[in-house]
Amino acid sequence: MNAVTVVQLTDLHLRPEGELVHGTVDTFATVRRTLSELVTARRPVDALVLSGDLADNGAPEAYRRLRALVTPAADALGAEIVYAMGNHDERVAFAAELLDRTVALETTIDHVTQVRGLRIIVLDSTIPGRHHGELSGPQLDWLAAELRTPVPRGTLVVLHHPPIPSPVAGPDLLRLRRPELLAEAVGGTDVRMIVCGHNHATAAGALAGVPVWVGPALAYRVDPFAPAGRHRGFAGSGFSRIDVMDSGTVATAVETTPAPSVYDHDEREVLDQLAALGAGRG
Repeated sequence: MNAVTVVQLTDLHLRPEGELVHGTVDTFATVRRTLSELVTARRPVDALVLSGDLADNGAPEAYRRLRALVTPAADALGAEIVYAMGNHDERVAFAAELLDRTVALETTIDHVTQVRGLRIIVLDSTIPGRHHGELSGPQLDWLAAELRTPVPRGTLVVLHHPPIPSPVAGPDLLRLRRPELLAEAVGGTDVRMIVCGHNHATAAGALAGVPVWVGPALAYRVDPFAPAGRHRGFAGSGFSRIDVMDSGTVATAVETTPAPSVYDHDEREVLDQLAALGAGRG
């Protein structure tokens, strides 16, 4: 069976038209360019997972702008769309504009999508008015019940807040609280990877033996090695390619910051050259 390929887009921080993030970043342009590149690459993509902070301040117009970009791109790719809440999102507007649902502010938006035998479980780790993350007892019970039945390609668990520490003090203060409860729910199940965002810095770790991937942000980056005593962000964007194969699951950070090419060769020619080298003919 071929790999199931999931593209994770996280921390988009879209704002209403004419507004820039931190007064400098046109996040709409970044998202539009990234989706265009995904479509024109003509690579197979089975799902687009948008893992939180889709809007910068929860404005309904920002969600409408996002949906107008994502829906046609997903249609062109033949990909499922999976939306998850982040701490900058607002549940009522998020549900109405992206999911065509009416929810109360206190209702978490948790859901399941299956794509070619891969189960994607989304957990809403947000708390209205706060920026750290938590999962309630009922959410964890629901997750455990879902995971009691394995699926052919296993499961990706998606939540915005990482359940692992960060070396950057700010994101570390705002990560998922009581991650040991999530560890109890996923340990010994068919979960292949826990996929998160939030930190604006790519990272990897593990929880209860399950790989944890913190994807690169599309909006901007937090410097994970800033000078002592400084907390700073800088321009840059990226997304994650997650390939779920029979032999394992691989997450790859993909750079989308505009930059000149170093080389751009025909793929078949490169593979033939590498095969020749491997056979000792080069």
